[in-house]
Amino acid sequence: MNVTSFYPVVLTDAVAATAGFYVAHFGFRPVFESDWYVHLRSAQDEAVNLAILDGGHHTIPEAGRGRTAGLILNFEVEDVDAHFERLSEACLPMLLPLRDEAFGQRHFITADPNGVLIDVITPIPPSAEFAAQYADGASPA
Repeated sequence: MNVTSFYPVVLTDAVAATAGFYVAHFGFRPVFESDWYVHLRSAQDEAVNLAILDGGHHTIPEAGRGRTAGLILNFEVEDVDAHFERLSEACLPMLLPLRDEAFGQRHFITADPNGVLIDVITPIPPSAEFAAQYADGASPA
């Protein structure tokens, strides 16, 4: 398979509000908007895309209709501390406080209006134990 693009699609019953959340807090801009689907693209990197889709839309097979569940969106950023401060000031829920992880992340977890978890991450050097588990050249920092 030659994949030419890959992006997550968040199913929701509040398309406009969910799209607005990602525009306001995560630097996305809409490149296609309808009442049932909004395609968002990062204002900083055109390769970063996210779609918001009405969970009851007829294009979704009946078995898959509803809201997104069991999903974490990871956003790797250069300065996680600055984003933690900014999003805390915006009163987003902080479900996991800012912290360093031995596996090579400084991060925090918040959520969108649908409860989709959002992990905001800056890679840091992993501990020696975790560094040994990375493939050559794949260590986060």
